[in-house]
Amino acid sequence: ELEEEFTRVLSANNPHAPQNIVRYSFKERAYKPISYVDQTAIHLSLGGNMILRDSDEGRRQSLRLSNASEKTPSETSAVESEEAEIKDEKSTEDTQAAEEEALGAETAEAAEAAEAEEAPPPRVKEQKLANQFNFIERSSMTLVNPLRVGCCCSFLLPYKFCLLSVSQWEIYDTYTEELQKMEKSKEKEKPKSQLGKKEEKRGRKLTSLESQSDGITKISRTAKIVERMVNENIFDDILQDFKYFEDPSDEYRDNKGTLLPLWKFQYDKAKSLTVTAISWNLKYKDLFAAGYGSYDFMNQSQGMLVLYTLKNPSFPEYVFSSQSGIMCLDFHNDHPHLVAVGFYDGNVAIYNLKKESSQPIYKSSAKSGKHTDPVWQVKWQKDDMDNNLNFFSVSSDGRIVSWTLVKNELVHTDVIKLPVEGTTMQGPEVLQLQVLGCGRSFDFHKKIDHLFLIGTEEGKIYKCSKWYSRQFLDVFEAHHMPVDSVSWNSYHLKVFISCSSDWTVKIWDHTIKTPLFVYDLKTAVGDVAWSPYSSTVFAAVTIDGKAHVFDLNVNKYEALCSQVVVDKKKNKITHIQFNPVHPVVIIGDERGQVTSLKLSPNLRKMPK
Repeated sequence: ELEEEFTRVLSANNPHAPQNIVRYSFKERAYKPISYVDQTAIHLSLGGNMILRDSDEGRRQSLRLSNASEKTPSETSAVESEEAEIKDEKSTEDTQAAEEEALGAETAEAAEAAEAEEAPPPRVKEQKLANQFNFIERSSMTLVNPLRVGCCCSFLLPYKFCLLSVSQWEIYDTYTEELQKMEKSKEKEKPKSQLGKKEEKRGRKLTSLESQSDGITKISRTAKIVERMVNENIFDDILQDFKYFEDPSDEYRDNKGTLLPLWKFQYDKAKSLTVTAISWNLKYKDLFAAGYGSYDFMNQSQGMLVLYTLKNPSFPEYVFSSQSGIMCLDFHNDHPHLVAVGFYDGNVAIYNLKKESSQPIYKSSAKSGKHTDPVWQVKWQKDDMDNNLNFFSVSSDGRIVSWTLVKNELVHTDVIKLPVEGTTMQGPEVLQLQVLGCGRSFDFHKKIDHLFLIGTEEGKIYKCSKWYSRQFLDVFEAHHMPVDSVSWNSYHLKVFISCSSDWTVKIWDHTIKTPLFVYDLKTAVGDVAWSPYSSTVFAAVTIDGKAHVFDLNVNKYEALCSQVVVDKKKNKITHIQFNPVHPVVIIGDERGQVTSLKLSPNLRKMPK
C-alpha cells in the first residue's frame, strides 16, 4: 500500500472562479452562459517605478547619467552647489506664493460673506406650457365666431357650454352630406349584394372542389405506396433476384457471362410507339425516363414522355403526352426534376416533374429559332456566366444550338453549323448555296467543358469546341453510314466510342485518326454505352434483338455475352443504358417496352 502511486493533475484553473456567469445577448435576445471564464487570481499588486529604456523618459535619464559620469569632481560639486542654491530660491518663492494665496483666500471669503448679507434678487416666474391635448383648458378650444343668422343653439361639452360657430356649422353640413351619400350608395349596392351571394356560393363550390382535390392527392400518395407494397409481393421472386442472385455457373463459363431478365415496363397507351430514348436519373437511382415516338417518316403520330421506377413496374410514375414524337431526352445533373426533350418536328422543351401540369414549362417555337428537322439528341451543360440553365441540341438541319432558360422563354444561340464538303448548289441568279450536313449524335467531354464530338449521317465524326463556331478541331472518317451514337469514356479522357448502321462499333483515341478497336456485329447497331463502374466495359444493341457486352480487360476480340433479348422477327432493339449504381441495364424496343436485365458477375468485374 505504501508503494501505490496516487497521481494528481495540477491545472492552472482557479477553483474559486465562477462557472455559471450569464450575459444578455442582444443578437439572440436571451441570456447566454459565457464559455470563457477568467482564471487569473491576483494576490499582490505593487506600483513599479521601472521605466523602459526606449521610452523618452528613459533616454533622458540615460543622458543625464552619462553626462554626470563624464564631469570632474570639482564640476560636480559646483553643479551640486548651484542646484542647492536653485532649490533654496524655489523654496523661498514657494513660501511667498503660499502666503499670497492665503491672503487672497481670506479676502474672497470676506467678499462672499458681504454678498450673502445683501438681499437676494427676485426670482423670475417660469411660464407654464399649455397642454394642447387637454380640452378643458381655454387655450385649446376653438375661437368663438359670429353665430349663424336665425339660429342659436347650444350643446353640452364636458364641463363647459359653447355656442356653435360658423366653422362648426360647416362641419355639421359636410357630415350630413356624407351621411346622405352613404345611404344612397347602400341602396345601389343592394342588387350587387345579391349577385355577390351567388358568387360566394360559386366560390364555396370551388373551395369544396379544391378540398376534394387535396383529398385526392393525399389518397393518391397512399394508394401509390400501397401499390408498391402489392407489387413487391407480386414480383417477390424478381426482387430477390435483383438483390441477391449471383449466377454460380459463371465459374465454369471461361469468363463468359449472361444477362438475367428482371422487370418489363410498358404503358398501355404507348404500345404502338417506339422507345426512341431512355435515360437514368442520377439522383434517384431507381427512376428512369423513356421517350416514345417513331423513326418512320411516313408513320408519325403523337409522342409520350413516361417515367418508370424499379419500385413499381406495373404502372409509370409520370406520363406526359406531346403532339409530336419524342426523339431524345436528358435529365439535369443538379436539378433532377428538369427533363430536356427533343421532338421530331424540330422543337425542344423542358418538363418540370414538380409541377402537376402536363405541359412543358419551356418550349421553342418558329420565332425562337427551332430546328427545321428532327432533334436527335439533347445534353444539359453547366450554367452560363449569369447562372442561367442551358442545354445543347443537334438536329438533321446541321445546326448545333445552345438553349438558355431566361425567365419565361428559351433563348437560342447557334454554336456551329455542319457543312458538307463539295456540295454547293446553283441557286437563282447564279448564287452559291451551301448544303448543311446532318447531325445525328453528339457528346461532351467529361472534364474539358468546351470539347465535344458530333456524329453525322454521312458517317463522319467532328471534334469541335465551343470557342470556335466556324472551324473544327479535327474530322474522323469514321463510318460508311449514319453515326447513331458517340460517347466519351468516363475514365480515360482521350478515348471515345461510336456505333453505326454499317454494323460496326469502333473505339477511338481523339489524338489518332485511325480507330484503336473495330468490332463487326454482323447487323446494324442501334446504340452503344460505356459502363459506369469500369473503363473497359461497354454494351451495344443490334436490330436483330441481341445485346452484346464487351470487357477489353478480359477479351479484346469478342464479346463476353451476346444474348437475345427480344424476338427479332417482330421487334427491334433501339437503345441501351447502364444504371449508375446497380448492376442493371435497361433496353428499349420498337413495341414500346423497356426490359431490365441484371449483369452476371463475369460481366461486372472491377478493374484492379
